[in-house]
Amino acid sequence: MNLRTLDLNLLVVFDAIYNERSISKAALKLHLSQPTVSNALARLRERLQDALFERSSQGMRPTPRAKTLAEPIRQALDVLERGFRGEDNFDFAHSDREFVIAVEDYGETIILPRFIDWLAKVAPRIRIRIRPEAAALLKGEMRDGAVDLALDYFALQEPGYRSECVMTETLLSLSRRDHPTVAERLSLETFLSLRHVVLAPRTSTMPMIDLALSKRGLQRHISVTVPHFLSMPMMVQTSDMICTLPRRMAHLYADHFHLKSHTVPLRIPRFPVYVIWHESTAVDASHQWFRKHLIEFCQRL
Repeated sequence: MNLRTLDLNLLVVFDAIYNERSISKAALKLHLSQPTVSNALARLRERLQDALFERSSQGMRPTPRAKTLAEPIRQALDVLERGFRGEDNFDFAHSDREFVIAVEDYGETIILPRFIDWLAKVAPRIRIRIRPEAAALLKGEMRDGAVDLALDYFALQEPGYRSECVMTETLLSLSRRDHPTVAERLSLETFLSLRHVVLAPRTSTMPMIDLALSKRGLQRHISVTVPHFLSMPMMVQTSDMICTLPRRMAHLYADHFHLKSHTVPLRIPRFPVYVIWHESTAVDASHQWFRKHLIEFCQRL
């Protein structure tokens, strides 16, 4: 398709029909007449050689081609809207803008649930889409605006990217409450004697616990390696293994899974959590508003 000859208004109509699943509701949303929307859909069908939407008892059902097109069109319209909006004030109370955030287990468990709860009170129409990848894997998408922000343990120290430390964390170990060998205080001797559930490392850097142990010529017994933090307390709950994870997450899981938390019997430095974004968002008022409040929220935790 030659984009130079495509009326971009047709994409706006497509997006409205896709979200509303109704031509009449799309017309109301766009402040257009129903025949105008129907005519626009007919023109787009002709250009794409696909029905795009089919009438059903549940409304206008998208075809497989429409489902494939929906997200790229929404992202393109978001980029255009942000560009034209420039430095105008952001009407957060009425905006239905979608923000895409890249986080892993920690941010998804500790930060975003409470932030989204706050967001629902002040900006109830804003939408959040969570991506699981680390910031380093999403550089191109952040640069192009497909991903707005990332929460990560590692700063992205490359030209064009901003990383702000918003909180620091330490570690706690968890065991089941009736563990036969773990006393009230977890000693280093007991820590080394137990089997451990650990998180699969994301980088080639040695995890800080193992680094601290190696400096003393010691090594823990890693019995199970898992891809997600949530697997760790579930395995500890039904075994004599222990796990070690970020403090705020450990407290949450200890309460939920009825586990006992312990200070790690090693001197381990605190580690940072960063909010990361691309500098191309500097003039986007909606991004500025969202980023400011996410950073302030993290700093209060």
